[in-house]
Amino acid sequence: MLYRVAADLVLLVHVLFVLFVVLGLALVLLGGLRKWEWVRNPWFRLAHLAAIGVVVLQAWLGQLCPLTHLEVALRQQAGDAAYTGAFIAHYLERVLYFQAPQWVFVAAYTLFALLVVAAWYGVRPRALQRGQRRAD
Repeated sequence: MLYRVAADLVLLVHVLFVLFVVLGLALVLLGGLRKWEWVRNPWFRLAHLAAIGVVVLQAWLGQLCPLTHLEVALRQQAGDAAYTGAFIAHYLERVLYFQAPQWVFVAAYTLFALLVVAAWYGVRPRALQRGQRRAD
């Protein structure tokens, strides 16, 4: 039971990571149009850029996400041959995992990363300032 709960929590973290990447870009673009200052926070923007960078690097190297490996290992420890019954697993997996050739993922992730880089220039983040804290 503990392994199954841990696997579901890893899946939830994975989905939240995906939402951060996808919704992060949407919020940056919308925030740029609506003049939301928080979307120019350099730490948020660097974290967002790094997140999609990791995804693209994994795709280009043909590697699965470490969260996927961890979830699968936990499910195997739980004795699950496949994803089963838990509410989180049942519904969130359908959003996160789908079948397509590897090149589709590489192309999609790369295109998305290029959009994130374009947003970096279109909605410029504030400069990092050492020694000063700025409230957002």
